[in-house]
Amino acid sequence: MEPREVTVAANRRVGPDTVALDVKTPDGFSAEPGQFVKLTLDVEGESVSRFYTLSSPSVTDTFELTVGIDPEGDVAPHIEALEAGDTVTIAGPFGNDYYEGEARVVILAGGPGVGPAVGIAERALEEGGEAGIVYLDDEPVHEARLTALEEQGAAVFILDAGESMTDAVASVLTGDEQLFIYGFADFLDAATDALQAAGADPETAKVENFG
Repeated sequence: MEPREVTVAANRRVGPDTVALDVKTPDGFSAEPGQFVKLTLDVEGESVSRFYTLSSPSVTDTFELTVGIDPEGDVAPHIEALEAGDTVTIAGPFGNDYYEGEARVVILAGGPGVGPAVGIAERALEEGGEAGIVYLDDEPVHEARLTALEEQGAAVFILDAGESMTDAVASVLTGDEQLFIYGFADFLDAATDALQAAGADPETAKVENFG
């Protein structure tokens, strides 16, 4: 989709230094959980852009972007300040590593990777599938949604950053799942090691490197 101005529907805190930005879905926009969009907004008279992965299970009326807020950052504090009725510009969706109706999904998420993790898991459960999440973060976000997923039957493990994932990963693997890995480069390395240690093939995973 070409860049298009959209309206903010809500902006709420979902964890330490993290907000969930809901924007109204424009006509003709279609995306799946795990894809990402380019968000552009005005910062002191200059248009600046960042890429954010969808964290909602669908885009029917609105869709959600989970944004970590660095108080010293150039852009995120301005996103945190957005209110319902404000406008931003989006383009996309982009990305090839997203949910495509797989019957069982296992998502390994580091830091902001929890956004697409919860969106994919919620969608899979809504469609009658199964889901597992292994999430590393010293200050977890989206805890209410993670708890709700667990109550609905998903396997959810929340570990401290740097903690070994091997046992948790091994416990959620059945051999018939689609693997997803979302996070920064160092997390991707740790997730790959954990999958190999658990006897899984990391090459089968859908991966998004946040940088």
